[in-house]
Amino acid sequence: MGRYLLRRLLQLIPVFIGTTFLIYWLVWSVPGDPFAGKCGERACPDAYVNMMTEKFKLNENIFVQYGNYMQNLFQGDFGTTFGGRPIGDIIATSYPNTLKLAVVALAIEALIGLTAGVLTGLRRNGFLDNLVLVSTLFLIALPVFVIGFVLQWVLGVQWGIVKPTVSNEMRISELIVPGFVLGSASMAYIARVSRTSIAENRRADYVRTAIAKGLPMRRVVGVHLLRNSLIPVVTLLGTDLGALMGGAIVTEGIFGINGIGRQVFRAIVTKESATVVSIVVVLVLVYLLMNLLVDLLYAALDPRIRYE
Repeated sequence: MGRYLLRRLLQLIPVFIGTTFLIYWLVWSVPGDPFAGKCGERACPDAYVNMMTEKFKLNENIFVQYGNYMQNLFQGDFGTTFGGRPIGDIIATSYPNTLKLAVVALAIEALIGLTAGVLTGLRRNGFLDNLVLVSTLFLIALPVFVIGFVLQWVLGVQWGIVKPTVSNEMRISELIVPGFVLGSASMAYIARVSRTSIAENRRADYVRTAIAKGLPMRRVVGVHLLRNSLIPVVTLLGTDLGALMGGAIVTEGIFGINGIGRQVFRAIVTKESATVVSIVVVLVLVYLLMNLLVDLLYAALDPRIRYE
C-alpha cells in the first residue's frame, strides 16, 4: 500500500502541472482588453496600462508567466487582483463557505440516494421502485436553477419554513435546502446506480450462501450485499465533491452565499483572470486528492482489491 500511495502521489505531479497550465493558458488567452472598465467609462491611460502590464508580467510569453505563477504558488502566494487585493484572502474567506455547502450537499445526496437505491434494489418493480425512478428522472431533467427558485419561493417566501437567503453565519439548518438543490442531480444518479448495483449483487453466489446459512437479512444486506455494492457509489461520491464545489455558482447566487462559485462569477465579469486561475487551481487539487482517496477506499470495501 505504501508503494502504491507513493506511486500515485508521483503521478499526480504531471497531471497537476498539465491541467493547471491548460487552465492558465485558456484563461489568459481570452481575447479582449484585461483592463477594460478598470478606469470607469473612459479608457485607461497608457501609463496605467503599461504599469499594470509590467507588474503582472503580461508582456512575457505564456510559459514564463506560468513559471512565475507556479513559483509563487508553491510559496503560498496566489497573486493579487488588479485592484491589489490578495487572491489568497478571497479564497480564505469564500472557500470554507463553499466547502461547507458541498459537504452538506454530499451528505444529503448520499443519505437519500443510498436509501432510495437500496430499498428499490431489494424490491424491484414495486410502487416504491417506480416512484423513485420517476422522481430521479424528474430531478435529472430539471435544471438546478429551476429547482432552486421553486424551493426558495415555495419554502421560503410562500410557506416561510426556511429563510429565502443564507445568513453570514452559514448555519447547517440554513444549508439544508441549498444543499438539496446543489446535490439534487447527483442524488438521482446515486439512487439509480446503487439500485442497479444492489439488484445485480443480490443474485451473486456469496449472497445466496449467506442467506442459506440462515444469517439475518439485515446482516446479509448491511455486511455482504451493501459493502460490495458501494464501489461505484463511492466513485461517484468521491469525484462529486469537486464537481459540487465547482458547480455551486448557480446555487450560491440564488441563496446569496458568498462562496467560490460567486467569486468566480465576479472574476469572470470583471475580467480578473488571476482570480479565476487561482480558484480553479484549488478545485483541481481537490479533484486529484479525492480521486486518490477513492482509490484507497476500494481496498477497504472489497478485500479482493490489493495494491502493491
